[in-house]
Amino acid sequence: METNVQTQAHRSAERAARKSKPSVPLFLAVWVILIGCGVIAAVWYTGQVKEKLTQDIGAQTASQITAMQQSYDAQLKQMQSQFTDELNKVQGKVDALNELLQFTKDNANSKTDNSNKLFSQLSEVKKKLAELQQSLDVLK
Repeated sequence: METNVQTQAHRSAERAARKSKPSVPLFLAVWVILIGCGVIAAVWYTGQVKEKLTQDIGAQTASQITAMQQSYDAQLKQMQSQFTDELNKVQGKVDALNELLQFTKDNANSKTDNSNKLFSQLSEVKKKLAELQQSLDVLK
């Protein structure tokens, strides 16, 4: 009879040991849940970083565009004032040549060479004036 008692005791100990061990499906379920939480957290964190980077780059781009626009406006104003000054100078020269040409016509006798030179100079100055005017129109 002693062997029966030992066998029954041994079997009850095995049952208790089996019941106290965690089951494999439970372990796998916890492992899958932990992995899933890690993946979800990684996706969320990546989204947050992406959103922050997008906002930072947008702000930097906006500030750079504003700075470039201000620089462009300043350069444009400077070039317009330079072209206006040069245009005024050329206009003064054209007016002076017109007066000289009118004076030459009034006082012309047999010397037509001077008149031809003045006409050619006047046409060159008018061409230059037209080019400057086109350049100014392009800048505007």
